[in-house]
Amino acid sequence: MLNPEDLYELDSDVPEMTGPVLLHSLDGFVDAGSTGQLVREHLLETLENRVIARFDVDSLIDYRARRPPMTFDRDHWATYEAPELVVRLLHDEVGSPFLLLSGPEPDRLWEGFTASVLHLVKRLGVGVVVGFHGIPMGVPHTRPVGTTSHATRPELITRNSWFDKVQVPGSAAGLLELRLGEAGHDAIGFAVHVPHYLAQSAYPAAAVAAMEAVTNATGLVLPVDRLREAAAATDADIAEQVEGNDEVEKVVRALEQQYDAFAGAAERDNLLAESQDMPTAEELGAQFERFLAEREGPDSP
Repeated sequence: MLNPEDLYELDSDVPEMTGPVLLHSLDGFVDAGSTGQLVREHLLETLENRVIARFDVDSLIDYRARRPPMTFDRDHWATYEAPELVVRLLHDEVGSPFLLLSGPEPDRLWEGFTASVLHLVKRLGVGVVVGFHGIPMGVPHTRPVGTTSHATRPELITRNSWFDKVQVPGSAAGLLELRLGEAGHDAIGFAVHVPHYLAQSAYPAAAVAAMEAVTNATGLVLPVDRLREAAAATDADIAEQVEGNDEVEKVVRALEQQYDAFAGAAERDNLLAESQDMPTAEELGAQFERFLAEREGPDSP
């Protein structure tokens, strides 16, 4: 077993902090609507930040599976974009410090990576660890964006899950939350529900929902205006594409009926608890793909 400190290097000038929040969002796992990516980019663009810890990517990343880009300039190699798995120090809008762990999900040494993050959590006195990403769901874009919350203690979340017991492919983020709980640390995760027909596109409304979930859980004051503006513009574009297409409108109405039937019933906790005479995910996706393909032209974005 590796020494946890062997997988990361911490700067010597990290300021003293009292119970800072550690946010984490890694590339490589499910992230419908680019939810985590949009939040990360937004935070790094709007808040001053600096790297305070770097993980040993040579030990954690399989370069042949995810080859870093290089630039060849006429007769020589000019640049190499090395992957970075780092922890950054940021401050929210009222000056409270918090941390952001981001970069590619490790391909190797998940247990070693998790042990290193736990070591860093203890070393920096982190209060709570929070992760977020998007998942594709059979929900309409015309209803509020939902979120599935999970945590190492029931007291950390207030919203019921839309899922019962389910087995899914593992992730480094999921393992991290599990190991944090076993070690007695508080950790929370948010899976934002993205309409499955929009899962491959950037969906700012999901990023807004993720930011709101993080702020409600942590008390951080985070900037969200730009994301709200982007979400409004994207929603208007979607509405324009759907309007007047009978086939697509029928699909959306069916999803609305299913959503209202389950989400609107107080006695039901599970959106997927009962079967309905609904189109399959493949049928819905094919219908939207045909619709969007028909609209493509020389001026299409």
